[in-house]
Order: sequence, then structure tokens, then C-alpha cells
Amino acid sequence: MILNLLSAQPEIALFSSLAIGYFIGSFKLGPIQLCGVCGTLIVALILGQSGARISPDLKNIAFALFIFALGFTGGPQFFANIGRGWRYGALSIVEIVVVIALVLGAVVVLKLDAGTAAGLLAGGATESAVIGTASEAINRLGLPAADTARLQANIVTAYSVSYLFGLVTIVLFASQFAPLILRVNLRDEAERVWRKLGGDGALGEAQTPAAPPLAGRELRVTTGAGSTIGELEKRFGYNISVQRVQRDRSIIKPQAPVVLKAGDSVVVGGRREALIEAIPAIGEEVFSGGVSDVFVERVDVMLTQRAIHGLTLAQVRARAAPADAHGVFVAAVTRLDSTIPALSGTQLQRGDVLTLVGNKEDVARGAARLGYMLRATRKTDFVFLGLGVLLGIGIGRLSAHVGGIDLTPGTGGGCLLAGLLFGWIRSRYPLIGSLPSAAAQILKDFGLCTFIAAVGLSAGADALRLIREYGIALPVAGIVITLGPALASLFIGRWLLKLEVPMLLGAIAGQQCSTPAISALVGVTGNATPVIGYTITYALSNVLLPLLGPVIVGLAGKLG
Repeated sequence: MILNLLSAQPEIALFSSLAIGYFIGSFKLGPIQLCGVCGTLIVALILGQSGARISPDLKNIAFALFIFALGFTGGPQFFANIGRGWRYGALSIVEIVVVIALVLGAVVVLKLDAGTAAGLLAGGATESAVIGTASEAINRLGLPAADTARLQANIVTAYSVSYLFGLVTIVLFASQFAPLILRVNLRDEAERVWRKLGGDGALGEAQTPAAPPLAGRELRVTTGAGSTIGELEKRFGYNISVQRVQRDRSIIKPQAPVVLKAGDSVVVGGRREALIEAIPAIGEEVFSGGVSDVFVERVDVMLTQRAIHGLTLAQVRARAAPADAHGVFVAAVTRLDSTIPALSGTQLQRGDVLTLVGNKEDVARGAARLGYMLRATRKTDFVFLGLGVLLGIGIGRLSAHVGGIDLTPGTGGGCLLAGLLFGWIRSRYPLIGSLPSAAAQILKDFGLCTFIAAVGLSAGADALRLIREYGIALPVAGIVITLGPALASLFIGRWLLKLEVPMLLGAIAGQQCSTPAISALVGVTGNATPVIGYTITYALSNVLLPLLGPVIVGLAGKLG
């Protein structure tokens, strides 16, 4: 009865796959977490035995929305990292070259068909989007319907098996085995790098700073009497700012030429270490409630200024005119939805989102010098979204033949490229193309999982056949395909490119597009230094790996 219900109403199978799959994916075993996408696929493969099938149109729409949103959110960072930060970006090239070589080696040794080869690529590289681009490429081979369905089912089955083993491999390699190979204490290395970047030290698990990096104090002027506000702020490297001056019962606007007098009540804000040093030079701390109006604004700003790309936070402040930098402090840096350390030595990139703190006038001025303010909005520009997807579909219809291999990007590759372009346009012209991060995230999550569930349901009947045919060869191949580029990048990154160990391991997690691996790394290091390397390679690999789907299908077809 249940099987008949699932077959008659496939939407029940779809949402059951999502619900049960994400429930399974939420469990953790040490640093390993399966993730909702793989959980959804496993459940869909099981429920697919019932004969439930999702409309191909829904599957295609879901994948188009997912991959466009993926490109849109990664566009600014992708273009920012081309040609810059090349030492990290080179590891994404290592990933692509080694993965292609290993997959083609598996094709020759194991006599794999194009679908199984593409599934190994998707699972070994832990990049789910490859399933969609490879499936489209198989559709264009002009094979009989039964053969096309069989090859597409092989993609899904090979992915599900190799992904499980590839995920465990990259998490353990990045967080446990790589430090042993390099003979370093990863936590000590991360703390050293953190201090080198200007941080105070590493945090333990579940720890947060008891003293916040930005603070405000109300002082009565004594030792600072006779100094101007500008002189005081300059003396402490503009890491403090006088936000308010009260003399008797009058409020004086805190401008640089204002001379402080004994008995004045001033509110001073800034970086905690500079503020602590400045207090004795100004006066004594008091409390009358006047500190409550310090740092009333906290805004997010998209960094678009080309001249700032590659500079550290300390260099940006040093190069800024005092009038521009006055009262503006960077509280956080977000890159590709990951928070990286906002330390004096942190390098900024175009496309970063900087959280500025200060009074309304100061942060508005700072935002204008850095890029544009991200206004809180819940509205999606569906004109922009619709045109982007349409352009992607058009790009996907372009074809190219190299050495007899069809390299047509298909809807997936076209929408990915269009998303990159439209995301970049949005970063340059912020008044158009609104796609709030929450809306983009639901497009990515729901779009990918709906697509995965659809292909899993259609592949269910063939899954057991492929597993019986290749047995343990698929898991072993998945481990090798994951481990090969990771080992190559470890040695190239450390001894040729001279990368710091925490950033190098973060970059290896990023080249595999592995969120569980970076989470495990941050837990081991105790700070966010690995995220700096992760964001660069993740931005590049997340675009380049899906484009390999048609390439592997074409090459495997030739070798087979």
C-alpha cells in the first residue's frame, strides 16, 4: 500500500527524502557529519525502489535555480581571486588536474562507463553539482532512453558510495593526518599565525572573548587637558575616537581642533588594547550613563574598491585620511558566508563584507570610501533572476567540439556562468539585482536537494546492480580520488608555495569544497585562521569542478 502511494503521489517521496535525509545528515560521528544532501540521496535511492518518479521538468528547474544561485553568491569572490592570491588559487588547479588524471585512470583500470566515472568525480571531489552537469552531458550523447537512464543512475550510485568515503578521508586528512605528515602541532601553529596577524591568541572550544575587541568608556579629563581631540586620536594610531564631549552641561561636537579642558566628560570608543593604553593619558574612568550612545550603528559593507584589494586592515587604516577613518572600526570580515579573523594583518579582497561599527555619520562616510552599504531587504529582484537564468539557458546551448569531445556546458554550466556574471554585476552596481543571502541560500539548498532527490528516485532500481558489479572498488576509488589531490597540494603548498600550515590545510578543504573539513579544522586549531585559505580555493573549485562534468563524460566515453 505504501509503495503504491509513493508511486501514485511522488511528491510524498520527494518531501520524505528531504525530511528523512536531512535528519540522517544531522548526526555527527566525531568530526564527521554526513550532510543533508548525501542523506537525501541515500533515502531517495531506497524510496526509488517503489517506482516513484519526479517530473524531469521539476528536476531541471530545481538544478537551474541551484546552480545560478551558486554562481551568483560566489561571483564577486571568484573574479577577485583570479590572478590574485594565486598561491592558494594554484591548489584548485592541482585539484582539477590530479582528479581528472585519477578518474581517467580508474576508467581504464576498472573499465568504468561515463556515468560511473562522473559519479566518482562528484563523490571523490565532494562536489554535488557535478551530478547535474554530467547528467546533462549524458542526455546529449544521443543514446537510447534506457542507456541514458542507466548511465545517469550510475552517476548517482557512484557518487553516493564514493562521497561517503571521500568525506571521511578529507576530514581526517586535513584535521589529523596532514599535521602528522608535516610534523607540526596544528594548534600551536594556528596560534602563532593568529598572533602574526595581530590577534591576541587562540580560543579553546566553546570559548569567546570575555573582553570584546571594541569597547567604549566614559572618562573625566585630567591628564589630557590641553590636548586637542585630533592630537589624542593620532597619538594612539586612530584606534580610538572621541565620540562625545560634555563641558558643564553643554554638549560639544567632537571635532579634531577641539581642546579638552580639565573636568570635561568625554566618551571614548575604539579597540580595547588602544583604549586601555589611552585612558591614563586622558583622565579617569567615571560612570554617569553617557557611554550608552557610543557605537549606535553596525552596518555591513560590500568591499568594491579595487585599490584596497590585497591590503591588510592595518594598511587600509594607515593609508586612509584621518578625517575618513575617524570613528570607523571593522568588527568582522565575511567572505563567502564564512567569517575570517578581522585582525590587523588580515588581507582584504573585493567582494568581502565588512561589518563597520561607529556612529551613524562615521560609518556612512566609511562605507562610501570602501564600497556600498548592504541594506537589509527581503525582496528578490525577479527581473534580474529571470534574465540571469534565461541567459544561462542560452549559454548552455552553445556547443564546442575539441578532439571529437562535446564540451557543451548545458543548462547547468550555462546557469553557473551566468550566475557568476550577474553576481559580479550586482557587486559593481548594488542598486539592481537584489537577491538576499537568505533567499539565495534557500535556492541553493532546496534546489540542490530537490534535484538530488529526483535523480535518486529515478536511479533507485539500478543502484544495487552497480554496487554488486564493482563491489569494494568504488569506495577505494573514492578514497584515492580524494586523497590524491590533497597529498599533492600538501607538498606543493608547503614546500613550493611556502604557505602557512593552517591556511594551507584550509585551502585543501576548500579545493574539495568540503564544509565538514573546514569545520573540523577550526575545531582543532581553536581559531579561524584556516578559513582564510579555505575561502579562496572554495570560490574557485566551486565553479571549476562542476564544469568538469561534461569533460569527464566525453573523455570517459572515448577511453571506454
